Amino acid sequence: MSNEPVQQQINIELGEKEAEGIYSNLAIITHSPAEFVIDFTRVLPGVPKAKVHARIIMTPQHTKMLMNALHDNIDKYEKKFGEVKLAQDVQGPVLGFQSPIDEKKFH
Repeated sequence: MSNEPVQQQINIELGEKEAEGIYSNLAIITHSPAEFVIDFTRVLPGVPKAKVHARIIMTPQHTKMLMNALHDNIDKYEKKFGEVKLAQDVQGPVLGFQSPIDEKKFH
């Protein structure tokens, strides 16, 4: 008998509304010992209010797996299309995603 894990095939259904996607340029991330909560919104110039368009709640383990999957896919993207540049010396207020982490940690 083999000790190899059995791979399970999952059929994923993508509804018409979900297939359209939701644009987001800002994520608010909070956590407790049991879960991470990620609220996706978008900030637009001249609009003082931002609405949460999607909230994702994940276990810490699944959040870390998502982070690893995103890192892997960014690496693949950059190998194919070149480095993704982040805005460094932006004048005025910064809108959208901002990284509080040291990017060198992932390279």
